[in-house]
Amino acid sequence: MSKFSRNHSNLACWLLSLCLSLFQSSGAKAEAPPAGRPPKDEPVRIGAEATHVDHTPRLDGTLGDPAWQSAKPITEFRQREPHEGELPTEKTEVRILYTQHAVYFGIHCFDSEASRIIATELRRDVSQDLDDHFEILIDSNNDRRGAYVFEINPLGTQNDGLIVEEQGDSNGGDFDQGWDGVWASEARITPDGWTATVEIPFTTLNFTHSSDVIWGLNFKRFVRRKNEEDLWSAYRRTFGITKVSEAGELRGIKDIGSGRLFIVKPYGLARYDKQTWQDPKFPLTGGIDIKYGLTSNLVLNLTGNTDFADTEVDLQPFNITPFRIFIPEKRQFFLENAGVFSFGLGDGDQLFFSRQIGIDPITGNQVPLNGGAKLTGTLGRLELGVMDVDTRSSGPNPYSNFAIVRLKESLWPGSYVGVMGIDKRSGNVLDSFNQTGGADTRLIFFRDWIVDAHMAGTQSPGNPSGATDLGASLTYHSNWLEGLVERRKTGPNFNPEVGFIQRTDSNETYGNLTFKARPEISGVRELQFEGFLLHAPDTLGQVSTQEWQGTFRAEFNNGAYTDDDIADVFTQRISTPFHIYKSVFIPNGVYHFARHQLTYGSGQDRRFTYNFFERFGGYYGGTLNEFRVRANYRPSVKFSFSASATWDRFRLPLPNGNFSVVLANLQANYSFSRFLTFTSLIQMDTSNSQAASANLRLRYNYRPDSDLYIIYNVGTQFASIAPANPPQVRETRFAVKWTYAFAP
Repeated sequence: MSKFSRNHSNLACWLLSLCLSLFQSSGAKAEAPPAGRPPKDEPVRIGAEATHVDHTPRLDGTLGDPAWQSAKPITEFRQREPHEGELPTEKTEVRILYTQHAVYFGIHCFDSEASRIIATELRRDVSQDLDDHFEILIDSNNDRRGAYVFEINPLGTQNDGLIVEEQGDSNGGDFDQGWDGVWASEARITPDGWTATVEIPFTTLNFTHSSDVIWGLNFKRFVRRKNEEDLWSAYRRTFGITKVSEAGELRGIKDIGSGRLFIVKPYGLARYDKQTWQDPKFPLTGGIDIKYGLTSNLVLNLTGNTDFADTEVDLQPFNITPFRIFIPEKRQFFLENAGVFSFGLGDGDQLFFSRQIGIDPITGNQVPLNGGAKLTGTLGRLELGVMDVDTRSSGPNPYSNFAIVRLKESLWPGSYVGVMGIDKRSGNVLDSFNQTGGADTRLIFFRDWIVDAHMAGTQSPGNPSGATDLGASLTYHSNWLEGLVERRKTGPNFNPEVGFIQRTDSNETYGNLTFKARPEISGVRELQFEGFLLHAPDTLGQVSTQEWQGTFRAEFNNGAYTDDDIADVFTQRISTPFHIYKSVFIPNGVYHFARHQLTYGSGQDRRFTYNFFERFGGYYGGTLNEFRVRANYRPSVKFSFSASATWDRFRLPLPNGNFSVVLANLQANYSFSRFLTFTSLIQMDTSNSQAASANLRLRYNYRPDSDLYIIYNVGTQFASIAPANPPQVRETRFAVKWTYAFAP
């Protein structure tokens, strides 16, 4: 083990000891409110009862087993969309049973037009937004902060994830899909709607209490053809199912067996790997992942000799900006409980960005992981995340070690104060360490007013000045108005190497106001009028970035939409020439230009859906026309494909400045069953000399959380996040990966 690894193993232990001592010193003050007793000024939650049965009910997707009739049905749903608080247009019933080791949900989604139910997705862990679906939220700690979410469609297809601090995913989804649980589901379409049965073991919830159980609970039903969302609780339009503190309660579970989580998951990998200008490699290797519930509130993840061969490839971007591109994390070890480590800085910037670990940010090459450990969970009102990851040298990347700690103290629902520390050590003699620290808070007042604030700093060799980031914002949400005011100052030497920052040396003021109306116009659900102003000179007051924009949007009842920028006016200073295409570089200078945008997306209740995007206008002294089209077709439940193409036409007053770039991809999916799926992705990028790439993947989920993958890839797996468009390393890879999960 390297000296850096030893140092950071000690650091991680020290950080963990600090967390535990903080909890112990806080004593009774750190305890959550007694289960079932809401804090002052909070409404009493609606309740549901679970019924005990001696034997597991029949889990065939129907409710024919007499055991289901012994449970009292839950029927009190309300609309969130389109008519907030009104009764649903279709009836829904949910029954809850439990045995000593698991909880069971029997769901009956009545439908007056059962032939129009939409159910097309068989692949696990894929968005079900284009299908009818049902979500179960369980706050097993009853802390009103976070929860597990289990989602199924009328085919029984599973999707799951976590809600952390009442936040969904970065794309506006209900939950972060990085978490995978072991559970069972079946569903059937019937003449009067569709039914489903769900089994969730207590081990999946890491639940160890044995008597007088009270959980936070909520349900969501989505009717695709009506674009209707029905909720059991928290049905305000500005809330939704992510508002865990507004969920109902589940009572009645008593005298259950231990549900301590313990999963061991080894893997074996055989691979052929040939990269540009290198000899082919034929590694035969293996590794292991372990997940263990230290308590019902704390989970320890361990990984050794980690490999991400089975991770989906990135869609290749073409960067037309002088800033970095944000590409979401896709690797399972980093995705699980990732929300605990979130520390937003504004504008999508993050103090911690896990893609900086194990992936070269310039080339996209994998950097091998020796291993890592991650501890996440809660101690009373204290939420914590501690991570330590060690990587070995690969190409231009020296061996490195990363230690991260995140603490958040809950104040009241949705509100917290927190700190974060990140320490990176590497074998690069010119950049041997990088340290980042910060404190932040999120405060919610009167349910609709949100205050966010942060301060952060970095330290690198040489101790450069101007290495801080300070910011605060005020947000207001209601059904008819949304507003945001933000101030942020980022120093010229602020350098979180394990974070994501688009620009430094910035003194930013930002304001945004959106008016929303729901006129009585046939087919129209909501109209929006948005305007924002960004003024971001550098810290010396010189012009750096300015932008103002006016936008009109319309949302239709069938899920169609239009999003049009009436005007988008820029001022941008370029201080370092950036590479846009082959021999073309945008020179230094201050540029003023304006552009316009038209976007339309079709209704989402059809087997064929499409959207297009057209933006045109000025671009750094010349013009740029961007046209993008995407189409999806699902002819059957087993087969679907999507295609997209982007055409960028540049006319710049530079040598070789008239050129076009085309990006295109075709993705096809065939599901032999819910457990055996084949996916293919073909991509083309004419800005590269080797324009075509392909990824083919067969996945056999032969038992819960255990898979066999066969993968063939030509091109790159992970995209560069660097500014401009650096060359990427091309590889040819064939891999067979086997995983087997078991509970000792």
